[in-house]
Amino acid sequence: MKSVLTSSDFARLAEEVIVRCEKLATFSEDAGGTRRTFLSPPMRDCHREVSSWMNALGMTVSVDAVGNLRGFFAGTSPAAPRILIGSHLDTVPNAGAFDGILGVVLAVELVESLRGSKLPFSIEVIGFSEEEGVRFGVPFIGSRALVGRVDEELLGRNDANGISVRKAIQDFGLNPNELSKAALRDDVLGYVEFHIEQGPVLESLGRPLGVVEAIVGQNRLEFTFAGQTNHAGTTPMNLRHDALAAAAEWIVAVESLAQRTTDLVATVGFVEAKPGATNVIAGEARATLDIRHASDRARTEALDELIRQAEAISSRRAVTAKWRTLLAQNAVAMDPFLTDQIEHAVQKAGCEPHRMASGAGHDAMILAEKIPAAMIFLRTPGGISHDPAESVHLEDVAKALECGQHLLTQLAASQEFSGRTCRA
Repeated sequence: MKSVLTSSDFARLAEEVIVRCEKLATFSEDAGGTRRTFLSPPMRDCHREVSSWMNALGMTVSVDAVGNLRGFFAGTSPAAPRILIGSHLDTVPNAGAFDGILGVVLAVELVESLRGSKLPFSIEVIGFSEEEGVRFGVPFIGSRALVGRVDEELLGRNDANGISVRKAIQDFGLNPNELSKAALRDDVLGYVEFHIEQGPVLESLGRPLGVVEAIVGQNRLEFTFAGQTNHAGTTPMNLRHDALAAAAEWIVAVESLAQRTTDLVATVGFVEAKPGATNVIAGEARATLDIRHASDRARTEALDELIRQAEAISSRRAVTAKWRTLLAQNAVAMDPFLTDQIEHAVQKAGCEPHRMASGAGHDAMILAEKIPAAMIFLRTPGGISHDPAESVHLEDVAKALECGQHLLTQLAASQEFSGRTCRA
């Protein structure tokens, strides 16, 4: 690189990052809050704003057929391979200003930090059109397009207004028949994503940055406990077949197992009892289970144990238990080489690195199917995310930018990195 940035330079860029994230938060489908879903009208405003920043840096800007915004900053040679840096531009309802968006804006600022100097590889900044799954109930539409996983079934899915993914793409002025052009090329060396942690771990450790080793696998299931509906006043306790009581005992067992198992998280986030009357013993109770761990083996063993406990509790209480799987997602390891390089870059930025797993899914897990992928977490004050109170520390953003510049310098000097290509 032509020049080395100072701490004040990184602080200035960090201030710009935060201002820009807050500006993008104003492009919303809702008045008084932030909600920007897949190819909704505010996404046009978002594209226009981010495109203006990219154009000012001499980047070539385009929008692919699934609505991903892509800015290309050429390397030293027109034929140079490229590295992707980015995250997503969509939000959940009532969102904060930094989830996803921060990773895109940081990527743009990293290009600015180069001050026009060229690297032996090109940089493609990508703002994915969809990651949250809000509008169509399916997440990662943007990154799925890059790995060839936007199929006819997905294109045919409808939102709450009966508009299909295909129609949404067309209404945005894009051509769904050109989706294949969005796919990763064989000149892609890897993908790096900056993202807020969305949790309290880094804050509890006093660390500004985290090095993501893996994105946890998760299972989601629905359990149904079936007993006997009866009168609450006339049925003795020893003659009851209370489905809700069985579910309640099992819910406590879920919490207990998760507390005893290192790094396992398990949540019962929804419970419904039928018939749902104050003076009636519940004849049926439904409960969801969300269970996550970075180790597929540990997660599977815990799930098997919770199924056994559901059966044992039901048998003892003379009710039955059935379950069905809603989601089964294996853990995704981040690329070891890129992860090591990120750890070195964090150290060079003057931070103590902390390796960790991501408890939430990210676009990096999709791209990891085809290319080396890695993630850098920023501390989330209060662990608050998916809420207007979501925030970042200015000094953490500055450290992320410094880490990113060190990472680019390291990769530019690495023969191992330059020899990588996209997997078929």
